[in-house]
Amino acid sequence: MRDLHKSYGSVHAVAGIDFEVARGEVFGLLGPNGAGKTTTVEVLEGYRERTRGIVSVLGHDPGGRPRALRERVGIVLQSSGIYRHATPRELITHWAGFYRRARDVDEVIELAGLRASENVLTRKLSGGQARRLDFALALVGDPELIFLDEPTTGFDPAARRAAWETIRALADLGKTVLLTTHYLDEAQALCDRVAIVKDGRVLAVGAPAQLGVGASSRYRVSWRDESGELVSRETDDPTGLLHQLTSAALARGTGLADLSVSRPSLEDVYLELTAEVDEESAR
Repeated sequence: MRDLHKSYGSVHAVAGIDFEVARGEVFGLLGPNGAGKTTTVEVLEGYRERTRGIVSVLGHDPGGRPRALRERVGIVLQSSGIYRHATPRELITHWAGFYRRARDVDEVIELAGLRASENVLTRKLSGGQARRLDFALALVGDPELIFLDEPTTGFDPAARRAAWETIRALADLGKTVLLTTHYLDEAQALCDRVAIVKDGRVLAVGAPAQLGVGASSRYRVSWRDESGELVSRETDDPTGLLHQLTSAALARGTGLADLSVSRPSLEDVYLELTAEVDEESAR
């Protein structure tokens, strides 16, 4: 994707987004609500026309949703309108009939974790079970690329963990996964790389563990002082600060409890970058 723009009159929902997703990776679009994540994904899926920019999905322009592309892509929307008077097995079997090379229905049920609820009417499924069914329907056509738009919004912790397990299973199958999320822990747990998006622009792209290295040279050093209180200090020179702390502790004849040195976390980078955008907008 190069220089993607999408405007609605004078409103610029996407204002020049660039990124590439490698085959077999889990790539996350991370940003607050209204950042342009869903619009970007809808353009990639072929459901929304772009204003301008170059977009290629598995070698195809997604505009017009060509059949050659549809057969290779699976989609899980934020919310679905699943028929409420059928069972997961019935729906997955029905969906499989749409594809020339569908996966085995029992294999899909097992992969999605639906074995215990495969014969329960969908209207009686829990939120987590219904989301598993969404994943199953996206997977039954054996797609190469799967789009997941805010896959765990509104989930309780147990349902979120169950969804994460399913996403990891997709990655283990070698599928390429592009997901949108505003949950930092979700991006950290699932994604090989993320793009941080705000106001329709990409602020940073990289592996969650490495983004902190490029965004800031400052480290956080934490320790407990003589009163037992946890103290943290940011520094560009952690080695020098550690030398000062250990020298002072030796001079006092005391230890340094809970001493740790850490780079900026994904949350730190996210907050720093989005705050900078807010400051620019306020000027």
